[in-house]
Amino acid sequence: MGIASTILTVLISGLQQGAIFALLGIGLTIILGTMKFLNLAHGALYLVGAYVGLVVSQEVRISTGLLGDYVQDPTAFGLGWGFFPALIVVPVVLFFVGVLMERFVARPLYDRSEFEQLLITFGLAILTGEVVKVLMGTNPFSSYAPSTLFGLDVSGPITLPVAGQFTAWRLLIIVLTVCIIGLTYLAIEKTDFGLVVQGGTHDAEMIRLLGIDVSRSNMIVFGIGAALAGLAGLVGATIIQLNPQMGTDNALIPAFLVIVVGGAGSVTGAIVGGFALGIVLATMQIVAAQWSQIILFSVVAVVLLVRPEGLFGSVEVGQS
Repeated sequence: MGIASTILTVLISGLQQGAIFALLGIGLTIILGTMKFLNLAHGALYLVGAYVGLVVSQEVRISTGLLGDYVQDPTAFGLGWGFFPALIVVPVVLFFVGVLMERFVARPLYDRSEFEQLLITFGLAILTGEVVKVLMGTNPFSSYAPSTLFGLDVSGPITLPVAGQFTAWRLLIIVLTVCIIGLTYLAIEKTDFGLVVQGGTHDAEMIRLLGIDVSRSNMIVFGIGAALAGLAGLVGATIIQLNPQMGTDNALIPAFLVIVVGGAGSVTGAIVGGFALGIVLATMQIVAAQWSQIILFSVVAVVLLVRPEGLFGSVEVGQS
């Protein structure tokens, strides 16, 4: 493999992983930036999105867990509607889950200490993982990459100049997630609601004095953040096995690393941080896979030391 081919391979792999990181980071950063709420249950939303996507899109075998005890035909569990319906159902379901979380979990904790926020949301994340284990069992499920989408065959390889062959679906992940990220960015940067979100990030008290219903906007922001986490789980579950620990291992830690690099409250920072960390991780997995996690955390540590507020964050975010 030549140098040019290696660089393109790393770039494509990094963009694919980075796009999922960015989805997670955007969802977490708008919640943290707008409400100053530390949500350790964000990974649980990713987990729920992955399993909801599994149920909507697939018919799978389930032999353990509570559902396995009640399903007479274990090969017919799940709706089997396909990936496109899951692409619609998952964000809708997770939006309402986020709204409920904001109303019954986050809102009572806004005026409480950060330690209490961390403790409650971490407990919720553990509870969610245990519920998934009870319902679905502890056995992992295979990734559920679609074979067709929008009438196109995405299961086979595509040959790219210089880079060689890549699975069509993995390339489509980049296109799909970049479109979602772009729409989210436009919604926050170019709409009246987005101005409220940005204003709340910098001065929530001023937003209240202007007569804007902060509780309603907070509910919508939390719902959008949850929907993005669910979409990240849906897309992520097409390339990795599903298991009850994936919410923490594949979502929560990367999401916080993204906002540390990009800056809390900055959508631009979440996008740049997500793609940057994705490319770093992809590079190290090819160059020295055993060092990939160490280098990833080292990069984050350097950013934190040099610019504690993140690349695009402001000092005001995070101040009480």
